[in-house]
Amino acid sequence: MAAHPQRLYMTAEQYLAFDRASDTKYEYLDGEAVAMSGGSVNHSRLAGNLFFLLTQALGTRGSCITYNSDIRVFVAKRQYVYPDVTVSCDEKDHRGEQDTLFSPRLVVEVISPSTEAIDRGWKLNWYRSHPSIQEYMLINTRMQMVEIFSRGNPGDPWTYQTYNAHETFQLACLDISLSVDDIYAGLRIPLPDTLVQEED
Repeated sequence: MAAHPQRLYMTAEQYLAFDRASDTKYEYLDGEAVAMSGGSVNHSRLAGNLFFLLTQALGTRGSCITYNSDIRVFVAKRQYVYPDVTVSCDEKDHRGEQDTLFSPRLVVEVISPSTEAIDRGWKLNWYRSHPSIQEYMLINTRMQMVEIFSRGNPGDPWTYQTYNAHETFQLACLDISLSVDDIYAGLRIPLPDTLVQEED
């Protein structure tokens, strides 16, 4: 989701009470409550496409469930975020009264111009430090490209891979494969080579 310039300073406990009582969603970034605003049409459709594809691929097998950006994710004591898509395979996260996930396995951010620096900076570092997160996916809104940071288990080194149109990739942490074309289906987003030519 896109960040709004409104920022408020408070403790984590104050943030949770404030966010739960607010009609606007706030992320909590090292002591700052940052209001979230809506994204573009492409942003919304990409997140929706991926949510559908993950839900369909996971089906009813196992305990892995896909969540949209309505659910808060605990990253650390001073960090709560609203990823665009999250998958948790921990039964404790699936309790009906929960409004926060504590043990995500996959976290996805659809890159917006206003949030790209944070998604590639602070959030990348925070997600890679989280004990349960095994894969972090970035979906580009300017070109058909998916980026994946992944590791096997806590303590293992992280790897980085990019995927473009017509390519299929595996999410090892969920044991499923997805197609880049399916994520971008129905959207007029250029291929990376086309975008380079247009900028030249």
